[in-house]
Amino acid sequence: MATIGFIGIGNMASAIIGGLIDGGLVSASDIVVSSFTAAKRQAFAERTGVRALDSNSQVAAEADVLVLAVKPQKFAEIADEIRDDLGSNQPLVVSIAAGLSLAQLGELFGSDLRITRVMPNMNSRIGQGMSAVCANENASESDLATVVTAFESIGEVVTIPEAQFSAYTAIAGSSPAFAFLFIDALSRGAVAAGMPKAQATKIAAQAVLGSAALVKSSDASPWDLIDQVCSPAGTTVAGLLSLEGDGFLASVADAVAAVIKRDQELAG
Repeated sequence: MATIGFIGIGNMASAIIGGLIDGGLVSASDIVVSSFTAAKRQAFAERTGVRALDSNSQVAAEADVLVLAVKPQKFAEIADEIRDDLGSNQPLVVSIAAGLSLAQLGELFGSDLRITRVMPNMNSRIGQGMSAVCANENASESDLATVVTAFESIGEVVTIPEAQFSAYTAIAGSSPAFAFLFIDALSRGAVAAGMPKAQATKIAAQAVLGSAALVKSSDASPWDLIDQVCSPAGTTVAGLLSLEGDGFLASVADAVAAVIKRDQELAG
C-alpha cells in the first residue's frame, strides 16, 4: 500500500493503524501521522513505530493514501491547509467523517481527486467492526479494493451506494448503542430476579454475541432461528409475546427510521 498518511490519531485512527500493522498489510515505518498536539503525535509514534510529521501539509505531501480522521467540523480548516499538497501529490483520499458526502469532500479538497468515503463503527476498536465504503467517479476499482483491504483489517466491509449510507448508519453505526441497551436491559431483568449485575451482564453479552455469530454462520433466517428456540407453550414464546405486546419490533424499526431522518438532516 506504499505510504499511508493519517491526519488525526484518535480512537478510530488508532484502531485502523493497529489493524494495518498487525495484519501485515504495511510496516509501521510506512505510516506517517500528524495531529494538533506535538507531544501527542510523538508519544503515538514512540508507542506504535509510525513516523510523526510536524504538519498536516507534510503528511498530505508524502502519503500515497491519505486518511482524514478528524471531526467533520475540522475539515474546512484542514482543507485550506493541505489543498495545494493534495493537488501536487494526488493521493487516494479516504474520509471517515460522518455526514460529509463525496460531493462535499470534492468541493473541499478538489473535485479531480480520487476520494473514498468510509464509515467504520466503534466495534472496529477490537477488530470486530463493520465498515461501509463508497467512492467518487475518479476512484478506480483498484483504489476501492485498496480501501476495502485496509478496512478488512479491523472487521468486515461492504461496498454500497452512497445513497444507502443513512440506512447503514442506522443499522451499523448507531446500532451498537442499541445492542448495548438491549444487553443492559436483559441484565437488569436478571438483577430483578436476584442475579448480581456484573454476572448478568457477562451472561447477556455472551448470549447476544453467540446469537449474532449464529445468524452470520447459518443459512436460516433470523425468524427461522427464533422458531428453533421456541417450544410450544414454552418460556421463550411467552417472552416473545411480551416483547411483541410492548411493540418491540415497531420500536426498533422506528429507531432505525429516526436515525436515518436525523442523518439526512445533518447532511443538509
